[in-house]
Amino acid sequence: MRIRTRWPGVASAAIALALLVTAGAATQAQNKVAAPSQGEALYRARCANCHEGQVARAPARAAVAQMSQANIRIALTSGNMKQQAATLTPAEIAAVTSYLSTIVPEGVQGPINTNLCPPGVPFAPSPDQPRWNGWGVDVAQRRFQPAAMAGLRAADVPKLKLKWAFGYEDANQAYAQPTVMGGRLFVGSVAREVYSLDTRTGCIYWRIDTDSPVRTAITIGDNAGASSHSTAYFGDQHGNVYAVDAANGKRLWKTSLDPHPDVHVTGAPTLTDGKLYVGVSSLEEVSGADPKDECCKFRGSVSSLDATTGKVIWKSYTIASEPKPVRKNAQGVQLWGPSGAGIWSSPTVDLKKRMVYVTTGDNYSDPVTETSDAFMAFDLDTGKLAWSSQAVKGDAYNIDCDIPGNKQVNCPQAKGPDFDFGSSAILVELPGGRRALIAGAKSGIVYAVDPDAQGKPLWQKRVGRGGSLGGVQWGSAADAKNIYVAVSDVQRRAAPPGSAAGQDSVFGVPYELDPKIGGGLFALKVESGETAWQTPHPGCEKPGCSPAQSAAVSAIPGVVFSGGVDGHLRAYSTTDGRIIWDVDTEREYKTVNGVKASGGSLDESGPVIVGGMLYVNSGYFFQGSAPGNVLLAFTVDGK
Repeated sequence: MRIRTRWPGVASAAIALALLVTAGAATQAQNKVAAPSQGEALYRARCANCHEGQVARAPARAAVAQMSQANIRIALTSGNMKQQAATLTPAEIAAVTSYLSTIVPEGVQGPINTNLCPPGVPFAPSPDQPRWNGWGVDVAQRRFQPAAMAGLRAADVPKLKLKWAFGYEDANQAYAQPTVMGGRLFVGSVAREVYSLDTRTGCIYWRIDTDSPVRTAITIGDNAGASSHSTAYFGDQHGNVYAVDAANGKRLWKTSLDPHPDVHVTGAPTLTDGKLYVGVSSLEEVSGADPKDECCKFRGSVSSLDATTGKVIWKSYTIASEPKPVRKNAQGVQLWGPSGAGIWSSPTVDLKKRMVYVTTGDNYSDPVTETSDAFMAFDLDTGKLAWSSQAVKGDAYNIDCDIPGNKQVNCPQAKGPDFDFGSSAILVELPGGRRALIAGAKSGIVYAVDPDAQGKPLWQKRVGRGGSLGGVQWGSAADAKNIYVAVSDVQRRAAPPGSAAGQDSVFGVPYELDPKIGGGLFALKVESGETAWQTPHPGCEKPGCSPAQSAAVSAIPGVVFSGGVDGHLRAYSTTDGRIIWDVDTEREYKTVNGVKASGGSLDESGPVIVGGMLYVNSGYFFQGSAPGNVLLAFTVDGK
């Protein structure tokens, strides 16, 4: 890692969830210069099936075009698409890259010397300063900011206006949630960078490069090895966890958590008592769809790391059995299992019971296990599994099950339904000293289990139909009475003949999104799951707009915030669900650092409310969503 001094082309996560390129070996000589039409031909033959509307998880062709050539090339040669591009020669990679993008920022001096903070400003956070640390504010992952830390009254929320905007260079999405501590904001980028900014002005204290895009929120903690005695911890999309000096960005250590080539860290590290707890997920659910791939060998896991040294204290898998040969697919390729049950979210720590809780995703291959789509509890000190409580049985899925016209040779026998948990388990207190762990899943169901009774189910509540991109996606928020749940459901309907929307299809027939159905916010009573109130999505006016509310929810006393794929950030009264503030972030911005930037869909991370300010990233690039590359800061009346 080096302190950033210029803007070279960088890798992006824009292709991180792109699907497999279709089969077909490259035939051109290794060093032959590609003809101008070769890139288009390769793209049409090997990539277009997924990137032009056939699979909802692939970034749209237009979003890929916003990446630089260096960005795309790194993704194909050493990034998330390395396996899919393994049969391409360097000349063919150059041809595809040139066809997909005309952006060539390499070697160009960017705006690195603008908007720098004054030197010599010490970083000395104190416990009484306003903060939002990590994913969920606290180790219980409640995503609720108390009044003293929020510094924002419910009555003032309707007066929020933009104070400043910060643009991410060479990026087409902004999905990492900011962390605020000691008057500084820490945030990662798809362009393999991590920033430390001033919370009031957006000026840059430091910026560093990382090995891979950073999608996690950043966790700040004490560490005597840092000059400021404060360290920033985060993970990247190659399964690495980093510790850097929070004052200057100097790397202290880096630890790899899993050797699998598709491993990711998407959930923020959770820090307590000098130890980090980190879960891993993977994209083998994507790469395993290749009929030539020996799907699947990845197993989710949670690890405990020494926060000072990065040494792994223990590592526990979500699937106890190692993958073994299961059967051969129709092309004679050996398939493996069990696999999957990745951990996409930030672990929850229970100091009372000395437990760490995680939620898991689906299996990628046969056979199915009892720990996929489940709450799991591990001993905080030893990593020993204490209990597991499964929400959905028999859920095995990979992208091969979803590609229209594909022979599904690697699709598991269960064929889904792909009802992962993407949300952290929220630990809440109930009347009478009882407690509950609550999390919503892509099934459209919110589940509550008893952490003091081996995960015994307490209640469940359906809030949506669910689906591979529906249900509850990235996280909810909870106060003393309610849990606030955003729904990502989208209703598809037949497209009018000849309409532009009808050119895209996930199910093999023309469709468009119904702008009045899907999405919405629920308040459920934490004790019973009973609906306190429900506010449907108000509807979309933009062409092709999605009403899905996928982003994580955040709350302060009296107000809950929910972002949508339509680019709107809305504030709701916790009393009755009335929308009291609504801002459309999908537009161009003049940024404090001089980078050209625009907003787009709000997805994955939620807003952060600290010291009278609200911070949110805008931009997400999957089908039905809009790319963007901006961090926005709001204050009352923009002052």
